[in-house]
Amino acid sequence: MRPEEIPALLRAIAGYEQLGDKQTRLALDLLSLTFTRTNELIGAEWSEFDLDAGRMKMRREHVVPLSHQALAVLADLEMIGGGSRFVFPGRNRDRPMSNNTMLFALYRLGYKVKMTGHGFRSVASTILNEQGFRPDVIERQLAHEERNDVRGAYNRAEYLPERKKMMQQWADYLDAAREGAKIIKMKRPAA
Repeated sequence: MRPEEIPALLRAIAGYEQLGDKQTRLALDLLSLTFTRTNELIGAEWSEFDLDAGRMKMRREHVVPLSHQALAVLADLEMIGGGSRFVFPGRNRDRPMSNNTMLFALYRLGYKVKMTGHGFRSVASTILNEQGFRPDVIERQLAHEERNDVRGAYNRAEYLPERKKMMQQWADYLDAAREGAKIIKMKRPAA
């Protein structure tokens, strides 16, 4: 999916409850806001979240800073969660939702060939790189492994202050895109 197609997709997701359930819409919202891997998101447990600090800790020591918008999605999810340990419980509350739930939701929205859960990662990376965010910060947010073995052995930086700012600016960008505002360049964090 091309970045200029994101506003229409976000508007389609916002209206998803006419086709499916609220939990699936919220899952798509949170996936777009965090651009984590789909399996990480659907397998997330409430114990992995520090909502006071605005962070989500994934199984592989991948800390994800949460924007104000992501925290609002999580608050909605807490109200409909039904006491499951999973943020996105399946029909059986002891298991997470199916890996295909979000994919089929995208199909129902008309994005069968155009978008997947992983596509949110690609679009976010593209836009954030084009907006001038540092590649190391973006790659760390994506939880990509360093390809250079020597650099990877020595550089264990998390870049959390920069990532927190980037994730909030990303969420604000998505809000503006969904609302149809003229998309302007995000402010690059000071070096």
